[in-house]
Amino acid sequence: MRTLAGLAILTMSVALAGGQARAQTYDPSYPVCMAVSRWGGGYYDCSYYTMDQCRASASGRAAQCDPNPYYAGATASRQRRGDFRAPY
Repeated sequence: MRTLAGLAILTMSVALAGGQARAQTYDPSYPVCMAVSRWGGGYYDCSYYTMDQCRASASGRAAQCDPNPYYAGATASRQRRGDFRAPY
């Protein structure tokens, strides 16, 4: 019985110490994400407004630019102050 309990504890400690998985986050405020590849993993950087901006940052790296699948778009209409003109 001790062997079984020891084996269970060993298995759990190896599984937990193996690495912690991070959730991939896509920022819905930006329309373009850069997928960066690294040895042993990678990550997404969703902080770009245009593909050209992303491509400039990805240049020379193991990365590619993709549209953000969770981009929310303009959720509210914005009015600039002082831009209102009378209709007459």
